[in-house]
Amino acid sequence: MGMSRDNRDFDTLKIHAGYSAAEHNNAVSVPIYQTTAFALGDTHRADRLFAFEGADPIYTRLSNPTVDVLEKRVAALHGAKGAIGLASGMAAVSYALLNAAGNGGRVLTTARLYGGTVDSFSHVYPELGMGIDIVGKPDDLGEFEKGIRTDTKAVFVESLTNPFATIPDIERLAEIAHARGIPLIVDNTAATPYLLNPFDYGADIVVYSATKALSGHGNVIAGLVVDSGKFDWGNGNFPHFERPLWFLRDSNDVERNILQVFPDLPFVGRLRAVHLNYLGAALGPFDAYLVLLGIETLSERVQKQVANTLAVLEYLEKSEHVSWVRHPAAHGSPYAALAGKYFPKGAGSILSFGFKGTDGQKRKFLESVEIFGYQANIGDARSLIINSAQTTHVELTNEQREQTGLSPDTIRLSLGLESASDLIGDLDQAFRKVFSE
Repeated sequence: MGMSRDNRDFDTLKIHAGYSAAEHNNAVSVPIYQTTAFALGDTHRADRLFAFEGADPIYTRLSNPTVDVLEKRVAALHGAKGAIGLASGMAAVSYALLNAAGNGGRVLTTARLYGGTVDSFSHVYPELGMGIDIVGKPDDLGEFEKGIRTDTKAVFVESLTNPFATIPDIERLAEIAHARGIPLIVDNTAATPYLLNPFDYGADIVVYSATKALSGHGNVIAGLVVDSGKFDWGNGNFPHFERPLWFLRDSNDVERNILQVFPDLPFVGRLRAVHLNYLGAALGPFDAYLVLLGIETLSERVQKQVANTLAVLEYLEKSEHVSWVRHPAAHGSPYAALAGKYFPKGAGSILSFGFKGTDGQKRKFLESVEIFGYQANIGDARSLIINSAQTTHVELTNEQREQTGLSPDTIRLSLGLESASDLIGDLDQAFRKVFSE
């Protein structure tokens, strides 16, 4: 459509970007191209497509028109050059990190991440030749500066962390990374592009578990990697982008490298040509369609969820059964200033609190809620509750739990779209049921 974030507002882009009905038999809603492959036409057209001289789809593992609309729409919401849809958020994280540092490089990160991501640092990436360095004090930017080694290929953080909604100083981290010629990769899952566009503050790559708030209805597993298109992958620190590859040869059988074949989007181009092509975490067209439906109501959903979060936060801070509450809007939060800078529309819909009681009482509390769903997802239209230390972050070691402040009494809430008064009433009746006996 030729639209960009510069000439249309966010709420217009989330409905229209990346799609022209005239190019799809005038279908008003994005069609689901539920097909494995696409006809190549004649042999000469096939030669051009397999030499990367055209962008038309060949095989749905690599590209599909429904997925293509999603990729273009998400890129437009960020004012970015491009994006790629993948089968899950973990695929998005792993492919992005492997693409940057998988050739014997290292990634500098923190333990303030989804538990599965942290656990993969110990049990998966080392087997693939990647080193991981964990910053022990992530609020100290000097720790990031000292942690970068000669073979560090990327800095990786979550913009709004799970479960405590801590906030990194993205702009400063981008400056630190760029001073060493490496990119800043930001997992923006909890924030969504509605609350924060990390590219505005210097991030180079943004990843999403679209399973969460981006789609928002708990009915699809999906991931996305978004590329600003501004980082110089030919600066000498990434020889795997400059190495000629036989499968990228042109129609005259001349080998080419990633930078030559994908000059505008080398990161996404390499990710698609190498990792998606050969590791195969493809996003199906129907799943892409579900994510597109969710994005159409993204602003409205997140606004309501933020409002519900603030209402529940106020209730919890007054409860005699709560020992602490963590969210940037909580009283005395050390992240209030960063929230004002990066999250003027609200710092998301995840908050955690300390349950003041025994383990048995905590279990009974979790079993006594009636509206909150006891499940491991976040960002759902439904409000959810979980005991993070024993479930979503069970992989963290004792040292990592200490680094993140994850104690056994932690209960995480993900606020949905229900009535705030009903949500507060549900928590209140559960507390009363536990402590009245």
